[in-house]
Amino acid sequence: MPEYSSVSKWEEFLKQYYEAHILQLANEYPEGRTLIVEYHDIEKYDLSLADALLERPQVVVPDMEEALKLIDIPIDVRLDDVHVRVTKLPKKTQIRELRSQHISRLIAIEGLVRKATAVRPKIINAAFECLRCEQLTYVLQTGTKFNEPYVCENVSCGRNGPFKLNLSESTFVDAQKLQIQESPEELRGGEQPQTLDVNIEDDLTGIVAPGDRVIVTGILCSYQRTTPSGKSAFFDIYLECISIEMEEQEFEELAISKEDEEAILKLSENPDIYKTVVNSIAPSIFGYENVKEAMALQLFSGVAKLLPDGTRIRGDVHMLLVGDPGTAKSQMLRYITKLAPRGIYTSGKSTTSAGLTATAVKDEFGDGRWTLEAGALVLADKGIAAVDEMDKMKSEDRSALHEAMEQQTISVAKAGIIATLRCRCSLLGAANPKYGRFDRYTSIAEQINLPPALLSRFDLIFPLADEPDIELDKNIAEHILRTHYAGELAEHAKNFPGGRVTEEDVKSAMEVVQPEIDPDLLRKYIAYAKRIYPILIDESRQKLVEFYLGLRKQGIGANSPVPVTARQLEALVRLSEASARIRLSDSVTENDANRAINIVEACLKQVGIDPETGMFDVDVIAVGTSKSQRDKIKVLRDIIRELEREHGGKAPIEYIYNKGEENGISRDTAEELISKLKQQGDIYEPTAGFIKLAVAG
Repeated sequence: MPEYSSVSKWEEFLKQYYEAHILQLANEYPEGRTLIVEYHDIEKYDLSLADALLERPQVVVPDMEEALKLIDIPIDVRLDDVHVRVTKLPKKTQIRELRSQHISRLIAIEGLVRKATAVRPKIINAAFECLRCEQLTYVLQTGTKFNEPYVCENVSCGRNGPFKLNLSESTFVDAQKLQIQESPEELRGGEQPQTLDVNIEDDLTGIVAPGDRVIVTGILCSYQRTTPSGKSAFFDIYLECISIEMEEQEFEELAISKEDEEAILKLSENPDIYKTVVNSIAPSIFGYENVKEAMALQLFSGVAKLLPDGTRIRGDVHMLLVGDPGTAKSQMLRYITKLAPRGIYTSGKSTTSAGLTATAVKDEFGDGRWTLEAGALVLADKGIAAVDEMDKMKSEDRSALHEAMEQQTISVAKAGIIATLRCRCSLLGAANPKYGRFDRYTSIAEQINLPPALLSRFDLIFPLADEPDIELDKNIAEHILRTHYAGELAEHAKNFPGGRVTEEDVKSAMEVVQPEIDPDLLRKYIAYAKRIYPILIDESRQKLVEFYLGLRKQGIGANSPVPVTARQLEALVRLSEASARIRLSDSVTENDANRAINIVEACLKQVGIDPETGMFDVDVIAVGTSKSQRDKIKVLRDIIRELEREHGGKAPIEYIYNKGEENGISRDTAEELISKLKQQGDIYEPTAGFIKLAVAG
């Protein structure tokens, strides 16, 4: 034992710094069994004692707990089963930086909980009963293997068994195993996150779930690998947990230095800050200013609200890009996930509902039991989840997104595990049109191959049609070629230093793809902005109400469609708040409201208009059928019902088309609507050339 650690020293320290906490613990005991000790208090008291704790925790921590038991308290309670939990170590170690020198030292690891087993009892002091003389022999279980006695402790017996484990006399403790994964924002591009197993016991069990962000302080331990041929020279590592700190300070608590803060505040004073931020998003992609502006607002997000009745209103903005092939959708998604302080990218074609939400796995980690493993949306909690190729996903996998987008939770009931995980993330989706490319003669809403229930949850939907335009195509071509030229110069200079390409040449060529704000600074700017909680002022509130009511007025009248719903109003509020955050302002001004209105109106004009009437109709997205279409479907159903009565229960299809034309429904429209009704199962074709209603009435 190090001479600079002793029970008496720790007793003196605890009395000096934690007397009030110990009294509180005594009042709560045995429900509360933990005393939280902050490392900086130990440093203030005695630096050598703090060093001893870091270097020899296996010896020093028991000293601390023994000292706690010896302290006299004015309450008649014996603190026999208490723990001292050390928190707030000055340095956090990355999982990928763990080396042999860290073994047996006290370290703090920061990361995400990837897996968590169920809480199960673990035996710590096993009582064995000799079957010959009934003598009890106690064996402490300290390692990873279960130890049994070699010989009976009864001198008159002295036999080496047989023994039976006496469960009622044995001592158990609650135990759980976690797998911690490195935080995505700490990784450099393309790196795979590393994991570390953590053993936790007693009152620390059951307090974290997959997807939670934690700081785990513990002793790094090692154990020898075994192979079929014998013991290996290689050892595996795991962490024996001393304390767990839940990180509620969100992922955006990036390290922001004083210099960074000065640069951020200076940047926010720029009158063209919106343009500067937009120009810093995917500069290698030409154009799409409105999409990039919406992406900027999504990065900054609105304010989440928790109401007194327990209702939570999300602040995250969900956005969908539907575009022709080659419109740089995937590139923008990947750029945003790199820019967001926490971003997860996944492609729909290879994504399942379990991969998006959470999966129950049975492996060595849980000692053969089922454990819960967090999926992409849970790992993106408080960040951005980018889901590419959403239209290629299976419908049952896509349905997992419904709860995640609106309630921002994921309910899991798998393999006997019932849990609710948090996924407070913004969703950025990308999809192709129904037939691979947009048809300019059909409404855009009809060509989005996603169910209306999912579409209606997106705040913004942007169609990206690839239409030939000589002037635009020329600018795009020049931009692409300049980008390639800059890349060629950079590679040449890198591989042939001192050649004909100078640093100035590279710098000059790179200006075309250089973001106006450095990505690292922009990440910190976003993190800083998320600490601001803007409030709608009267003018901005009035502006949003006027716009909303102005659209709703279009729906007054028996035959008018519903133009917008409260969902669009909530989207306007979120976007206005995000706009204020870009300026680092705590007030949502009229300009912020106008910016949000312009973006929402631009989206509605492209996807929320009934092409037959030219009026806003929210049902085009929310239900998949516009008001005018529903009216025509009603007419067609009445025609089919009438013809069924006239023709013995079956309506001839040609008669339906003729009667449809008499009622102002063209043959093409009637064919399209009948095809739609067939797909929905409302009508069927009993014999060729005849139609019958699936449900008469």
